[in-house]
Amino acid sequence: MTASSDFGVYIHVPFCAHRCGYCAFATWTDRGHLEARYLRAVRSEIEQVAARGMPPATSIFVGGGTPSLVDPSDLAATIAAVPVLPGAEVTVECNPDDVDLALLETLAGAGVNRISLGVQSMSSHVLSVLDRRHDPANVVRAVTAISESGIPTFNIDLIYGAAGETASDWERTVRSVLELEPPHVSAYGLTVEPGTPLAESPELHPDDDVLADRYEVVDELLSGAGRQNYEVSNWAIPGHECRHNLVYWHQGDYRGFGCAAHSHRSGRRWWNVRTPDRYTALVEAGDSAEAAGEDLDDATREFERLELALRLRTGVPIETLDGDSLAGLVERVGDAWVLTRRGRLMANEVSTRLRVGR
Repeated sequence: MTASSDFGVYIHVPFCAHRCGYCAFATWTDRGHLEARYLRAVRSEIEQVAARGMPPATSIFVGGGTPSLVDPSDLAATIAAVPVLPGAEVTVECNPDDVDLALLETLAGAGVNRISLGVQSMSSHVLSVLDRRHDPANVVRAVTAISESGIPTFNIDLIYGAAGETASDWERTVRSVLELEPPHVSAYGLTVEPGTPLAESPELHPDDDVLADRYEVVDELLSGAGRQNYEVSNWAIPGHECRHNLVYWHQGDYRGFGCAAHSHRSGRRWWNVRTPDRYTALVEAGDSAEAAGEDLDDATREFERLELALRLRTGVPIETLDGDSLAGLVERVGDAWVLTRRGRLMANEVSTRLRVGR
């Protein structure tokens, strides 16, 4: 599975009804009046870039923010503006509370064939600590609607390590999710991002040993249920891996549309201005929304390629790592070193041992 010929498109929808205490993304709860104008600006930016020769996308990912919060017809029109190849994967992130058959049918009409549900936990008290406001019962309702809509696949996002979450809470969450038969599950340890309410509440910070225990539980349960770990934080039934994220992990080219969206092409990265107000004004005026960029030198690009590859189940070539000195953290599979479960917990540390240019 490679992304050398793939091209991804990311669309950022920065609007939320409520901002979670751990979130550091470019999202706003007081910009609802901009939604229609903003999406028109995104469509305009897509059309301008496509006219200059943007390749058709093999995947689209609509993230945020809360894409399911905005007008479904506007969102569908924005997705449909992207030129795609036949069979492209088209994912939209959704809040479980927003999902109903009408929304999904509108999205499916624009080519959406994958939904990513922001579930985080199936425990109400854990959701409260995370500042999440959806009802766990609506997760079941949302999955039922996805099935009825004919959209063929979906992902469930989880977060572990919140204060007050017990080992039993976490195991119940994972088992409850598996009962919904998701083809793909993403599970992330809670991280403390600077400038967030969580960062200012040390009593709520996650414990590293607890995070490690939670990871071992989710890996054991998901792997035992036929979901292969194909990237450190992602498990899927074979054939349901997220093609869009594989573009990132294989250091492929992608184009981001909307405020704060990032792009990459052949070793150059750039990103748009952060706020929806400024982004919309710039596009409406016919100006570039690019805020800044950087060109990666060959050594940096090669290190990043290996760092990303290390996180995948395909691993890195044996000559790029002294695996014999990392007993228990990596194992040799053919001509590659692949992280063990324990190694995945220490992926950042292992990556410092990578050899570049050998």
